[in-house]
Amino acid sequence: MLNLTPRYTSTRIDELPAALQPLAAQSLTLARLYAGRGITEPDELETQLSGLLAAEGLHGVTEAIRLLDIAIDEGQRILIVGDFDCDGATSTALMMRALTAMGAKVDFLVPDRFKYGYGLTPEIVELGIETYQPQMIVTVDNGISSHEGVARAQADGITVIITDHHLTTKETPPAEAVVNPNQLDCNFASKALVGVGVAFYVLGRLAKLRREAGKSTVQVSQYLDLVALGTIADVGVLDKNNRILVHHGLNAIRQGRGSLGILALLEQAGRDPKKLQAQDFGFVLGPRINAAGRMDNMRIGIECLLADDWQTAQRLAQELEQLNRTRRQVEGEMRSQADSIVQALADADTDIDIDIDESDNIIVQHKTEKQAANNPNRSIVLYQDDWHQGVIGIVAGRLKESHYLPSIVFAPANTERTGDDDAIKGSARSIAGVHIRDAIEQVAERYPDLISHFGGHAMAAGLTLKRGNFNGFVAAFNEVLAQMDDEVFAEQKFTDGALQASDFSLWFAEHLADASIWGHGFAPPIFDGVFEVLNFKILKDKHLKLSLRYPDVQYPIEAIQFNFDSSAWDYRAEKVHILFELDINEWNGKQSLQLMVKDLAVVS
Repeated sequence: MLNLTPRYTSTRIDELPAALQPLAAQSLTLARLYAGRGITEPDELETQLSGLLAAEGLHGVTEAIRLLDIAIDEGQRILIVGDFDCDGATSTALMMRALTAMGAKVDFLVPDRFKYGYGLTPEIVELGIETYQPQMIVTVDNGISSHEGVARAQADGITVIITDHHLTTKETPPAEAVVNPNQLDCNFASKALVGVGVAFYVLGRLAKLRREAGKSTVQVSQYLDLVALGTIADVGVLDKNNRILVHHGLNAIRQGRGSLGILALLEQAGRDPKKLQAQDFGFVLGPRINAAGRMDNMRIGIECLLADDWQTAQRLAQELEQLNRTRRQVEGEMRSQADSIVQALADADTDIDIDIDESDNIIVQHKTEKQAANNPNRSIVLYQDDWHQGVIGIVAGRLKESHYLPSIVFAPANTERTGDDDAIKGSARSIAGVHIRDAIEQVAERYPDLISHFGGHAMAAGLTLKRGNFNGFVAAFNEVLAQMDDEVFAEQKFTDGALQASDFSLWFAEHLADASIWGHGFAPPIFDGVFEVLNFKILKDKHLKLSLRYPDVQYPIEAIQFNFDSSAWDYRAEKVHILFELDINEWNGKQSLQLMVKDLAVVS
């Protein structure tokens, strides 16, 4: 049997929170799902925009909108400085659309990750001055650590407004206004806003100020499709506030009111906007936008989101589609190399520690006996001279998922400069229980000379260091992880329990999909049960297709597990315990219920 952790253990209606008991009379399964996600009151499930937290709770927002209001009235040149991921792209597009509609003179600039790196650096400020001669700079999805960039802008008399959501333990830069729910002195009730959410709040409050003053303004809620896309793509925690934002953005696209760029990207992906789900922002749209920043320049992605005619939107969406295909190819090659390295390390006879083999550029490890005892393998940290920095985050994420270890993948900042004093850039992805940004900060505090720059969140971070410091960083990083409890590194697989027989239906699968915005922090429903195996097929040597029977269900239930290790399948299996999600399979215009198997054990 599978070793699973129940999210919610009560199975009786009278044991549920009182507010959920009326719902349980209609669907006990749905009521248990909500209870397992901490819902105790019906208003926590409300989706009206009136349920959003008030913008006034954001520290710095009043001063930010006062300055923006003056800038619009006086015709000041405003420059938006964004970031090269999907959150940065949607934030930039949102600022451009809303401020332009309010009458502002506004341009945007996004750092090329291959030339300038992340954030409001002095170099980006100088490029902005040279290109646009701004009187005001507004950052989106960056800036909370940009002390030097702020100083450079202010030296030329430029007003700086920072809008960001990244964590910081340092004093905020002395910009004219800083809006970030995660800055030290902000008491905003939700810390889960991503960059585009912060931008939405600033713009919404600005629009209200101008509306009340009888000035040119705009209904910012018409751009919630951008907010939804950036929130899910940046893996924002789906608290009530973010669920409301995503709900309305998702509905806008389903009703054909999304930006033309998003609709064109869905066309490229062969997806029907009317059937869009929240997770599609992360798996379908996000990667195509991100491909611009990873493989070329995010300007293409932003211009796609800003396109106001269908022909332009289609052309840019096609460019993004091609970039995404290139990204997949590069990622596949790097992932294969990374998997080979990890496997070689696992197969090594000796204990291991990371080093660089100059002859073939493969990472090898050698540990002393003492190091091996005190420093168990709690991370994967890899680097190669020819790796592409645009996809290191994806590869790190794949390694984290497949090995359930914090993973950091480095690549040269410039593939033509790979000496010990040259910069390498790392992208980190983490597991529950390891706050990756804080872990990196601990390394920086213990060894101040190791890391040049770093920043990020609990689950994802970025950092820069000299190539010659790679070994030292790995050792220091493992030191930090060695202090953590063993339980942190044991993956917990959660279940929402067994389904009732009546839940195995197309109606319930559709109802479940639309019952809430599911995602990070509001986990998609996942169930388990023991099924009788009626028959099976191995498809393309790697997918397991099952036909199953469940007690009191009068028809066979189809299930599939992708990328299944076919050598692990017992051809004599009569029963299986599976962990699964409900899905609707569409084939030749017909819909059928399908279980997406996430884990499986043969029951003897």
